[in-house]
Amino acid sequence: MSTKDYFDKDYYKILGVRQDAKPADIKKAFRKIARDNHPDAHPGDKKAEQRFKEASEANDILSDPDKRREYDEARRLLGAGYRPSGPGGAGGFPGGGGFSSAGFGNLGDLFNQAGGSGNISDLLGGLLGNAARGRSPRPSAPRARRGADVEGTVTLDFRRAVDGATVTVSMVGDQPCQACRGTGAKDGSLPHVCPTCQGTGVNQRGGLMGVTEPCPECHGRGLLVDDPCPVCHGSGKAGGGKTMQVRIPAGVDDGQRIRIKGKGAAGENGGPAGDLYVTVNVTPHPVFGRKGNNLTIEVPVTYVEAALGAEIEVPTLGGATVRLRVPAGTPSGRTFRVRGKGVAGPKGETGDLLATVEVSVPPTLTQQAKDALLAYEAVAHELAPRSDLLKRAAS
Repeated sequence: MSTKDYFDKDYYKILGVRQDAKPADIKKAFRKIARDNHPDAHPGDKKAEQRFKEASEANDILSDPDKRREYDEARRLLGAGYRPSGPGGAGGFPGGGGFSSAGFGNLGDLFNQAGGSGNISDLLGGLLGNAARGRSPRPSAPRARRGADVEGTVTLDFRRAVDGATVTVSMVGDQPCQACRGTGAKDGSLPHVCPTCQGTGVNQRGGLMGVTEPCPECHGRGLLVDDPCPVCHGSGKAGGGKTMQVRIPAGVDDGQRIRIKGKGAAGENGGPAGDLYVTVNVTPHPVFGRKGNNLTIEVPVTYVEAALGAEIEVPTLGGATVRLRVPAGTPSGRTFRVRGKGVAGPKGETGDLLATVEVSVPPTLTQQAKDALLAYEAVAHELAPRSDLLKRAAS
């Protein structure tokens, strides 16, 4: 902006606060204006967008103690009467000629009389740059804004989740969500201004004419949501039927959220694209379960196999079988580990197959089988298995 524009703008009036307003009052006033006029909440409303930009500019100056002091001092010395009018910094006062008519030989005299150093740059610091010397700075380029993150979900069967798969993901579109009117907040709540960038959506380095970059906390949106909308999950965007082919890595687990960098919404003014977040739902398997990178399976065995020992066949997820040796006297519930038959991890490591044997009790017996079991009981002379349990319970 030009020097004249800078002096003419009344940032206190823009925010609707007194000139002696405290920082908390300035912050509160800006947050209200940002909430009521943010472009994300009023898509296509140029008037609200302009109001938001003016308030952001005012807040940038008045919320910084150094910038505010320089702004107040500059308006006190120059804003009441002097306005730069020439390319070399010459100017005048209302109703009079040049500096000589006011008793000053040059602009430095004015600042010397005011107790300054005689150099306007000392007063304004880096706040105005070339504008402080009577020249308007080059118009800054439009702000680069990072694209919005996009959400998607996919459902895989157990086998494809273990092996990995390329799937079609339905993603949230770019239109404002009707449920929250584009705010991203649950009905009855409101987003709040990002405390890092104060709602501007950018971080600024080097003063008023410095370099700007998207705010890392709100990713350029200017707002944060504490209670997200259940329809758009806080994105503020409605489902638009957009799809994308996505490679789901091997070993993904149920409920896992995968980030695919740069596959979200396109950035603005040369800004980077957002990211795609895919939530994977895995349907359960009728036989196998999972604990981390290990697969689990329950294997039924007969009483004779558990008591005398046996070699049994156990299925693997790939369809092949492995031979498992069950030692004599194996109790029900014992788990055996088959190395390398689990799930491949992200770093190339592979889990194991955990086979838990369960002694199967027949629901019915023939009379001959009953007689054989009674004969076994008579010769086995087994101790009562619950005797120790009863002693411990009574102690």
